[in-house]
Amino acid sequence: MRHLSDTIARLSARHAMPHGSAPAATRLAPLPDFGSNPGQLKAWRFVPEKLPAGAPLIVVLHGCTQTAAGYDQGSGWSDLAEREGFALLYPEQQRANNPNLCFNWFVPGDIARDGGEAESIRQMVAQMVADLAIDPARIFVTGLSAGGAMTSVMLATYPEVFAGGAVIAGLPFGCATTMPEAFDRMRGHGIPGDAALAGRVRGAAAHQGEWPLLSVWHGNADATVAPANMDALVGQWRTLQDLPAAPTATEQVDGHTRRLWCDRAGKPRIEAFTIAGMGHGTPIAPHVGGGGTAMPYMLDVGISSTDHIAAFWGIAELQTSSHVGSHPAAAEPAVERHAASPFAAVPAGVAKTIDDALRSAGLVR
Repeated sequence: MRHLSDTIARLSARHAMPHGSAPAATRLAPLPDFGSNPGQLKAWRFVPEKLPAGAPLIVVLHGCTQTAAGYDQGSGWSDLAEREGFALLYPEQQRANNPNLCFNWFVPGDIARDGGEAESIRQMVAQMVADLAIDPARIFVTGLSAGGAMTSVMLATYPEVFAGGAVIAGLPFGCATTMPEAFDRMRGHGIPGDAALAGRVRGAAAHQGEWPLLSVWHGNADATVAPANMDALVGQWRTLQDLPAAPTATEQVDGHTRRLWCDRAGKPRIEAFTIAGMGHGTPIAPHVGGGGTAMPYMLDVGISSTDHIAAFWGIAELQTSSHVGSHPAAAEPAVERHAASPFAAVPAGVAKTIDDALRSAGLVR
């Protein structure tokens, strides 16, 4: 008899909308050989025609049902990389690992240092550094949803590798290690406290140096990953670095709230953008800077997370919007989400079937 988790995964994969279909043309090239690859991931890269010596490297992790090429097209990262002169690495999930192409952010074997998907991504980074003479002090990682949660994993397990990270609609490291826990955490239930979460980062790697910079983005209307995860993620890294509970500054940026935490020397360490009215996805502004393309989970809300993240990391100039006033809030795609699923969007009828099965089994409330 199949396990319930396997049945859920198969149902979700069969009925999920094909939001992640790769565009017909892509600027990405494969990175075929990069190590033992214990997580069995694919790897793609983008290298500008004129890449300066000692250029930065950005690792970009797609969300569920997406591909590397699709996320690049939507986010505009390769446009920004071409303009500013840095390289991109796109790890890509395979259906053999997860039927909905989600990075396995809650599977113990994939989120520990020196093993699984986390180790595969580290190996990709090492290969890019060797191939392109990347500046090892300017390596960054970002991702959406499951890719955002995997970004948290990489920052915790390899903090010496990354100068900064950006988590978009993701979750804190170590908040779940089973599927039922993943369901609960995505709904905002049972999230450990700040001190416990900070302890899990400390225990993930023997790190004595400065912690990576962190940029966090979340829509306050996200029905897939509860916004409580944003506060937990900020609390995890704020507690880890002994930063005050109250932000150093709060401001409005293009109609959205940005909070900033600085250390005792006044250096920015964490920023958190709350995107007003936005559902589950990456905030983009196709008319500005990094650009991008509006599509499911790539939401035009008049602010480019791509541009702002790169500016926060200090690797690009921020392009300002020519639009004046507030921008319309982007809702989630017209597909009802199984809000607790660690996989992807599913049609309403299937979501109810899965939810009923989980409740009958006593796995969710």
